Amino acid sequence: MRSKQELTTAVRGERRAALVVNARSRRGRRLYDRARSLLAEAGFKLLGTYPVDRPGELERSLAAAAGLGPDLLVVGGGDGTISTAARLLAHRDIALGLLPLGTTNNFARTVGIPLDLDAAVAVLADGKVIDVDLGLVGGMRFTNHVGIGLSADVMLRTPPRLKRATGRLAYPMTALALLTRHRPLRATVRADGREHEFVTHQLYVANGGFHAGRPITADSDADDRLLVAYPVGGPTRRELLRETTRNAATGHRRTLGEEPFLAVRELSLETDRPARVEVDGELCGESPIRIGLDPNALRVMAPADTPDR
Repeated sequence: MRSKQELTTAVRGERRAALVVNARSRRGRRLYDRARSLLAEAGFKLLGTYPVDRPGELERSLAAAAGLGPDLLVVGGGDGTISTAARLLAHRDIALGLLPLGTTNNFARTVGIPLDLDAAVAVLADGKVIDVDLGLVGGMRFTNHVGIGLSADVMLRTPPRLKRATGRLAYPMTALALLTRHRPLRATVRADGREHEFVTHQLYVANGGFHAGRPITADSDADDRLLVAYPVGGPTRRELLRETTRNAATGHRRTLGEEPFLAVRELSLETDRPARVEVDGELCGESPIRIGLDPNALRVMAPADTPDR
């Protein structure tokens, strides 16, 4: 495996890349041709290009693109697409290039990738390779978060027709409908020899620094060897709604040293009844679960001034 410096030199010098874009999304479909043109204009030799527009094609297209042997695999899409690519590229001698074409683009924000397409391509051309942590739950790697409680129920219950009709609004609409009859969970988190109990409708365990397009805290990121567990509100529905609003307004000012954040390297989580679990927006079993870290598992092309631990 090449060093990060060697891989950076290869990406910036040889410019051998492959492109995979989730063209099922509206932005991906609209910007695919533009992304391909910008990469060509930046001097990248595209070994293969894959606009993914059918269910079930993403993993096959990513594997085919990686099989071409590029130094840089450029992936355009939202957090689900990026998370799938990250699992494929973990511990491989290929850098992931991010084109943030999703709704919230949490992982791109965590790594410092501009949300503007032209600026994101400029990072691929002039940036550097860094390595970041991935989370691990049940042997499955993730970039952003594990959600237990209401968020997993929303993933299960949101009607596909509503998503097609309203886009990102489908999730809060479904959440509000479910919340009227949602029961809070009693969650027990064990970490570092201590036990922490939360009664809440929603608990997250984050690897990255952003959720719903907003910072979790001012000092959380995906390169700190830490997971961050935190409830959103307490046992009442009103507390959930109030804390959701508060997080949106104050996340950039809060720190990991404040309550209710619990920053650890690994943890186990139990609930008073089996609760669905979602991993980066995809349903993935039920509690109880163990969550850990795969340190420096993923190589990413990031801005040249990005700190790299």
